[in-house]
Amino acid sequence: MNEFFDALETRSPAQREAEQMAALAVQVAHAQRHSSAFAGILDGVDAAGVNSRAALARLPVTRKTDLFERQKAQRASDVFGGFSTLVRGPQMPRVFSSPGPIYEPEGATRDYWRAGRCLFAAGFRAGDLVHNAFSYHMTPGAFILESGAHAVGCSVFPAGTGQTEQQLQAIAELKPDGYTGTPSFLRILVEKALESGSDIGSLRKAAVGGEAFPPSLRDWFTARGLAVYQSYATADLGMVAYETTAREGLVVDEGVIVEIVRPGTGDPVPEGEVGELVVTTLNPAYPLIRFGTGDLSAILPGACPTGRTAPRIKGWMGRADQTTKVRGMFVHPSQVADIARRFPEVRKARLVVSGEMANDQMCLQVEASDVDSQLRERIETAVRDVTKLRGQVEVVKPGSLPNDGKVIEDARSYQ
Repeated sequence: MNEFFDALETRSPAQREAEQMAALAVQVAHAQRHSSAFAGILDGVDAAGVNSRAALARLPVTRKTDLFERQKAQRASDVFGGFSTLVRGPQMPRVFSSPGPIYEPEGATRDYWRAGRCLFAAGFRAGDLVHNAFSYHMTPGAFILESGAHAVGCSVFPAGTGQTEQQLQAIAELKPDGYTGTPSFLRILVEKALESGSDIGSLRKAAVGGEAFPPSLRDWFTARGLAVYQSYATADLGMVAYETTAREGLVVDEGVIVEIVRPGTGDPVPEGEVGELVVTTLNPAYPLIRFGTGDLSAILPGACPTGRTAPRIKGWMGRADQTTKVRGMFVHPSQVADIARRFPEVRKARLVVSGEMANDQMCLQVEASDVDSQLRERIETAVRDVTKLRGQVEVVKPGSLPNDGKVIEDARSYQ
């Protein structure tokens, strides 16, 4: 019989959708009133009307570059660029810095980053001791998992990164039940323990993140007695999705609304198609509306076999930002999308850049039906107009292009 962190995980999909869409309208209104950044981004938007996925899809996507630029412009007056609704003091116990730098606030609410469900799904329980090897230096990674561990009822050893021998000694003496950190550092610990004979047998489970976690590495841990589960979280959004014992994708956390959009646009793609992961958080302290993560994923059909009923994503599948320089000029995924939108016949487009150094060739592959004799010529004209570069056009049958989220494929030889 399955156990769950809370009742939200087993809501019916209809109930979850109704409750999240009602919360979405409230969150948009809150962001407009209390976040100066979103007061501008969502200027003129009727918050009460943003109560469906279709309405949400009409709002602009905010990206990490937007966070950085707004923060940079307002350094002297507001280091958060108008996105945070918190004020310094008890309601903001910590401030973090990610590369850029981009500054993120932490709120004072219990399990602020919503990592408890992730750890519970990975088998962590009250009374466990967690060896937390995420970095405690400037970035929030360690605190995201630590707050989740506390929400489950665990104690935490703040190991941080590095100092492998000291960490092995601590594991041997404290005998923690589980590990949180990157999968690569966990492998280092296991390999060093095998070499040195250190006793780390107390570790039987782990929740990892921050890096790709291929099945081959998961199987390597399993063979050595460790059940390791992956999670997907960011410094801006907190926990977004987490793996369960079913190991069939990642279950979306109850505190976010996830969309998959065509890279370079804000247009949702059909279920199963790979695209950019766009997340709306229902966190009132840092109300990010349609935040583009820059990561590729896809929605999986059906529900998790464990009984959790939230949508599932396939996991991290690469980066969505495929901006490429061609003949000295940048070509962006948004430009490819702009070209495709001009032609109702075109269902999907993919720009392939080939050739050798200093001899770039562009070919726009488009899926289209009902092709007329002048379609290629008209699309080639649009390519020149939008990118200021000449390129060929190849029309292929619908369904022919790979489902990998790529809008621009750099197939050049650099040897």
